[in-house]
Amino acid sequence: MTPDQYCESRAAQSGSSFYYSFRLLPPERRRAITALYAFCREVDDVVDEVHDPAVARAKLAWWRTEVGAVYDGAPQHPVAQALVPVVRSYRLPREHFEAVIDGMAMDLAQQRYADFADLERYCHRVAGVVGLMSAEIFGREEASTAGFARDLGIAFQLTNIVRDVGEDARRGRIYLPQEDLARFGVSASAILRAREEPGFGALMAFEVERARAWYDRAMAQLAPRDRKAQRASLAMAAIYRALLDEIARDGYHVLDRRIALTPLRKLWIAWRTARAA
Repeated sequence: MTPDQYCESRAAQSGSSFYYSFRLLPPERRRAITALYAFCREVDDVVDEVHDPAVARAKLAWWRTEVGAVYDGAPQHPVAQALVPVVRSYRLPREHFEAVIDGMAMDLAQQRYADFADLERYCHRVAGVVGLMSAEIFGREEASTAGFARDLGIAFQLTNIVRDVGEDARRGRIYLPQEDLARFGVSASAILRAREEPGFGALMAFEVERARAWYDRAMAQLAPRDRKAQRASLAMAAIYRALLDEIARDGYHVLDRRIALTPLRKLWIAWRTARAA
């Protein structure tokens, strides 16, 4: 299996909304974004699947070494090997990859977020900088499109947080800002026990609206001349916004279930959005 084939396999196995959007790209850009996505999956899995924090930290440290080898040496991992031509062709900064690892490391040290400023810092590292790199791979000509990509990445992460409240709680994590819980009278202990307190629906409605506002903020920065090049991002945004709508229609019951769109619906949304771009 070649490094590119390994990355393609990782992306396909995930069933992610991003995978359906990647199919819209020409082969070279699709290989590049798939390698970037595979990198994100690899380091994210370190945090989610390695139960010993010391081992997880050691694995993240190893990935830092691999990132260095992408730029300065001969990487060992197939994902890192696939990234070598990508970082050269699209001039992706080394510090962006390191920021992603920094964000993953936060999950090992921090399980609560005091306020949204604290959460935004995390979202920027694990998703905002990925958006910045994705924009370069998709192609852009205007500076404002970088702002679009960064804020869209944060919108995606906020959507993931809303969708995964229950799943994260089962890992002992609560990403919803503590100030928001206090505002709506929801206790952290109730979320960890998957118990909906009276204010939970209002809390989640607030979080969904915040995510929608970040999509609007991102879209306002997309330069018209870059719209066609960024059609994969637009397709992802349409899929994720549809997911938010589905969560709202279901009554925000995210503690005991994981709400998702069917693969066929994701594919249809991606196709429809790309045609309109």
